[in-house]
Amino acid sequence: MKRALVTGGSGGIGAAICKQLAGQGLFVYVHANRNIDKANQVVNDIVAQGGEAQAVVFDVTDTALCEQILNELCQQGAIDVVVNNAGITQDAPMAGMDYAAWDAVIDTSLNGFFNVTRPLLMPMMRKRKGRIINISSVSGIMGNRGQANYAAAKAGLHGATKSLAQELASRNITVNAVAPGIIDAGMAEGHFDPSLIKSIIPMQRAGRAEEVAALVGFLASEQAGYVTSQIISINGGMA
Repeated sequence: MKRALVTGGSGGIGAAICKQLAGQGLFVYVHANRNIDKANQVVNDIVAQGGEAQAVVFDVTDTALCEQILNELCQQGAIDVVVNNAGITQDAPMAGMDYAAWDAVIDTSLNGFFNVTRPLLMPMMRKRKGRIINISSVSGIMGNRGQANYAAAKAGLHGATKSLAQELASRNITVNAVAPGIIDAGMAEGHFDPSLIKSIIPMQRAGRAEEVAALVGFLASEQAGYVTSQIISINGGMA
């Protein structure tokens, strides 16, 4: 059975991704940092639907801990699919943003990607097969007022995605990023006025976590074997 790791798997989009991958027959490691109860609930939901999953708990900003835990997981075999979904926001206009808010967002979204992905690369390379899928944001493409830290982290993730894709293409390992727009789940759930959504999104609605998960599921599949180095927007037509 193929195995997947989804960081931030206890959140809204992360949980939908975990369930999507489990439905495709993968054993899913549902990662959490603090929300272990939510991660366990995702596991229970997957098991109730006939899938297999396990909760794992660690801080993606802790380089040494990530390496220790991921090396232990890889002793059971390479992780075939990694979805880097963990992220936080600490919004403020840059003129009023403190260093702690800048560092925390960069550390989780960008350094967390490195801390989680790097220990998994050699096992994937030895197997000569794998999928790395990074969850980005429309903010990393368009920018967003009050999110200079978040946009910088996600834009950095785009560059890392494209560079790593070139390094791993000959090993049959694909690396892509998914950039959601306004999704009615997780950090964004209920935070956007319906009139604003209609004015900025051509489809005039927020996206659903399950729609993001379906795209991730395709990128994780055999059918997506020739798709790599892409930043794929899922945003209802936002320019």
